[in-house]
Amino acid sequence: MQGLRVRLFVSYLLLLAIMLGVIGGALVLILNTRDAPPEPTYQQLATIALNVRLRDILNAAGFNLIFPSQRDFESLTDALSQLADERQVRILLANTDDQTILYDSEGIFRTNEHFEGQSERYIIPATIMRNAFAGIDSIRGWFRDPDNDEWLFVGIESLRQRQNTYALLFADPRPTQSLQDALSQFGTELFPLLVQAAVIGLGVAILLAVLIARSIARPLQTVAKAAAEVADGHYNQSVPISGPEEVQAVAQAFNSMSDKVRLEQRSQQDFLANVSHDLKTPLTSIQGYSQAIIDGIGSPVQAAQIIREESERLNRMVVELTDLARLQAGRLSMHTTAIDLGQLTTGVAQRLAIVAREKGVELDVNVQSMPEIAGDGDRLVQVVTNLISNAIKYTPMGGKVTVRTQVRRGGVELIVEDTGQGIAEAELPRIFERFYQVDKARGPQRGTGLGLAIVQEIVQAHGGTITVASAGEGRGSTFTIWLPSPDLSTMVRRR
Repeated sequence: MQGLRVRLFVSYLLLLAIMLGVIGGALVLILNTRDAPPEPTYQQLATIALNVRLRDILNAAGFNLIFPSQRDFESLTDALSQLADERQVRILLANTDDQTILYDSEGIFRTNEHFEGQSERYIIPATIMRNAFAGIDSIRGWFRDPDNDEWLFVGIESLRQRQNTYALLFADPRPTQSLQDALSQFGTELFPLLVQAAVIGLGVAILLAVLIARSIARPLQTVAKAAAEVADGHYNQSVPISGPEEVQAVAQAFNSMSDKVRLEQRSQQDFLANVSHDLKTPLTSIQGYSQAIIDGIGSPVQAAQIIREESERLNRMVVELTDLARLQAGRLSMHTTAIDLGQLTTGVAQRLAIVAREKGVELDVNVQSMPEIAGDGDRLVQVVTNLISNAIKYTPMGGKVTVRTQVRRGGVELIVEDTGQGIAEAELPRIFERFYQVDKARGPQRGTGLGLAIVQEIVQAHGGTITVASAGEGRGSTFTIWLPSPDLSTMVRRR
């Protein structure tokens, strides 16, 4: 069982390692595919553009904003191209009101071509503004050029003329982030936190793994230990119902098995005691009376009669044991015919009426014609005879035995009720066990303890059921047999 606990623990840790690997892989994939933060690009562009003023460039180029000529545009283009080369940046002159481009240092946008993008007011960080003049009007944002490339820009000092607003835009392509960049950017701050979280999570996971493995393994260890005790002959074993649902099911199954083994062991002990006595008594009688015949003592006829009775008793026990073994193995042949249980019961009761009368027991037979059942007549006669004769046997003089039949639940029922010695509540669950007898007294009239076990097997072989009820000792008992009728229901063979 230690192996199971170790395997559970290792499996849990392996699952944890796989989960952490998946999380790490997903984190790497996300960091590798996400866009780089735009703020460093904005700050870099702002740093480049801080000392550039659009009005000074236009004045230096002699640009007439009211009625610009072609020469004005050529002078401005030369000045902006020189500035773009000096700053190593893309420069655009844009009308931010209608989002058109007047100039593009890369030559991708044509004059007055519309561009797609967004802009917002930009407050340049104080660390960048430290050496620059104050009051700079700045914007930032992004645009997409005709090549469908996305660019970030910073616009410095917008110039308003008539109803148009012009801005000088400094642009760089939107940066993409490599895994190395992401790790270098987040590693310093994120990695220690991740390590701390991983250590804490690993500790909690190990603790949970130990608890889970123990919660599963400990109940199984208890069951295994109890099973070993049963194997050593200590049958009075039971285990607590604890642990996961599946482990509880194992414990419940073991307890049920242990109870059945204990009952079977008790039945076997009773069997050995009963059989040893029941065999010893007739064999002793046979030996004694045969020796008396040899020695010429007593009446040879009487001795022979006793020897015959005892040998018949032994033969009857052997036959019943054989029949029971065949019934339980399903090898006893059944000759099925259509049978009226009421008529069959009447015939058996008539034969046993003499026995009841001689004992002073009233036998009340209240049966009627029943729907036919499919069964073996000889075996059913054996069943009815056993029940009625037992009822007469265990009912004292002046008592009453009632036999009746009725239709119920798609079949027919035979009920044998007596006012005899009854059955204690503790005895009821064992009444159909082999060799079990409620009356523990020894004597020549004592049965073999196989009758009710055989009755139960025969009834079940016909697809029926047999039950017993008793209010307690001295208060009688009631045996009820139910058999299915093809006329009322489908015959169900015992599997």
